[in-house]
Amino acid sequence: MTLLALALGALGLGLWLVLRPTHQPPALVVGVDDDTLKWTPFPLTVVRRQESLGADAVRVWVPWHGEIAPTAVRRVELSRAETAARKTTVVLAVFGFGPSTPTAAWQQRRFCGYAKAALALVPDVRAVVVWNEANSPTYWRGSPAQYEALLAHCYDVLHSRHVKVLDSTASAHTPIRFLDAVALAYRSSGLTQTEPPGAVHTGDFLGEGDYARLVATLQTFGGTPSIWYLEDGFQTTTVSPAQQAQDVAEAIDMAACQPLVHAFFNFELVDEKRAAGWHSGLIWRGGKVKPAAVAFARAQRRCRP
Repeated sequence: MTLLALALGALGLGLWLVLRPTHQPPALVVGVDDDTLKWTPFPLTVVRRQESLGADAVRVWVPWHGEIAPTAVRRVELSRAETAARKTTVVLAVFGFGPSTPTAAWQQRRFCGYAKAALALVPDVRAVVVWNEANSPTYWRGSPAQYEALLAHCYDVLHSRHVKVLDSTASAHTPIRFLDAVALAYRSSGLTQTEPPGAVHTGDFLGEGDYARLVATLQTFGGTPSIWYLEDGFQTTTVSPAQQAQDVAEAIDMAACQPLVHAFFNFELVDEKRAAGWHSGLIWRGGKVKPAAVAFARAQRRCRP
């Protein structure tokens, strides 16, 4: 996974956009990216920890390596995600890495079938993300047109009245070029304008401050986009803990005042163990809470006049 936080402290984020937009929620959904709950037989303990820090949602990764259906280990993890989903908002992100990119039609059918099987094991899930950072070669080694085809197929398989289907692009990796190609594939697909794909970015890098450009670009697909910031974070290896706290608070405040933004997720809950890993969590690896955790909990979920 790629965290898009800049060393200079500029906002970095992963944008996750609803494929078929619905109504705007009354307040910003604020959550964390965290897989801890799927690794413990006591997932509600993790949920309570998240809630104590002000998180009312969590994104959980469901790995895919070409399987037809979830393995026994994965089914246990998904059962724990379901336990959590009865108490908090759970978003499942189903994806693999570049070598497992589903480009052929049969691979796409297999992937969407796998995602459907995962959703069946988590009936209280609120949203599912189709792949990850599709304009990044780390995760996607197919064409933009092939990603558009995957989105279209998975939407037909996964959407329901209770589950939002999300797609994912990164803020870097020539997003304009990716956008143009996805748009071309979308227009050629014959989909109606009321069902636009949302995997689009503008500029060589897109931050929260580029909201107006993002919205203008998304509107070229027709319909009203619903934007989710699902990977936003500031590493304490590049900024001070106090600066991280300030940045997190300002990022949530900004998102709350962007009318088409429905969710903000901090990447991650706890710092990684590896020195070269990500250190944008709200908790130090040893368990001590960072100043950013307090800022995260106190940040407004509604726009302040």
